[in-house]
Amino acid sequence: MADTSLPRFPPRRGLGRTGFTATAVGIGDVADRTVPRAELVATLARALDAGLNVIDTAPGYEDGLSEEVVGEALRGRREGVFVIDKVDVLDAPVAPQVEASLARLGLPSVDLFALHAVRSLEQWEAVARPGGALEQLEACVAKGRARFKGISCHHPDALVAAVRSGRCDVVMFPLGPFVDARYVEEVLPLARERGVGVVSFKTFGAGKLLGDTEGYGRPLQARPRGKVSSGGEARDTPVLPHLTVAECVHYTLTLDPDVMLMGMGFANEQDAALQAAAAFRPLDAAGLRTVRERAREAIQGKGEVWWNPPSPEAVAG
Repeated sequence: MADTSLPRFPPRRGLGRTGFTATAVGIGDVADRTVPRAELVATLARALDAGLNVIDTAPGYEDGLSEEVVGEALRGRREGVFVIDKVDVLDAPVAPQVEASLARLGLPSVDLFALHAVRSLEQWEAVARPGGALEQLEACVAKGRARFKGISCHHPDALVAAVRSGRCDVVMFPLGPFVDARYVEEVLPLARERGVGVVSFKTFGAGKLLGDTEGYGRPLQARPRGKVSSGGEARDTPVLPHLTVAECVHYTLTLDPDVMLMGMGFANEQDAALQAAAAFRPLDAAGLRTVRERAREAIQGKGEVWWNPPSPEAVAG
């Protein structure tokens, strides 16, 4: 039975030129090997019950567990869901990777395969050359293993080149309170102009913006004073500066990607993310600036910001 406590999200906008009408919020990685598999599947099904119709996975998310969970959750409800999977190893043959992912999903095809984590313009040029990973992926699309192709990427220059190439149906890149301004000022408008779908990630800065972590729950190497109590138990409330879930969500939705992915591996995370998205009202320029300034403070001392290329400052919007 569907969970009626969650807000429901109707399809909102076409995802670029794919012809698919997507919800504003998409389901990010749900894999966690510390959680029983049945619970992971139920949590994902709960997000689908809320109407979310875009889901993202990759073979590297918990060594294939994410793909297996996605496949199990989609049994009997595949229709109307846009499934994104990835090709993780860009300098290895693509077709075997695609077939292995489809086998773990238990699906004959997905909607989009993306070349995963293209990190520089030079790497984009390598995958785009004749015989490279993109051409191999195009052959997989021609064989019906996916309907569309694209990249996920952590470099604005590579994204600009990818969009201008005309060979990507969808691009995936960081959007949120602490990202390189070029993602917002160059890549996003160019993708819109060219009819390329935009799927964003890093709404919470890998968790750095919400809590005392170097990313994805990893503890800080330099622990802030007071982080651990005298009893040895970690405090739930962050000690360092941080943003709220709502601030991050509202900031990113104001930037207006076609789809904003959020990790929702636990019901409480799902509740916070979806309630924030349901309460969204666009921020004005002053509101965006305030969140950006607080994000700059919140990210300090929390390790590498790997989703931004080297630049004088990362400020979006």
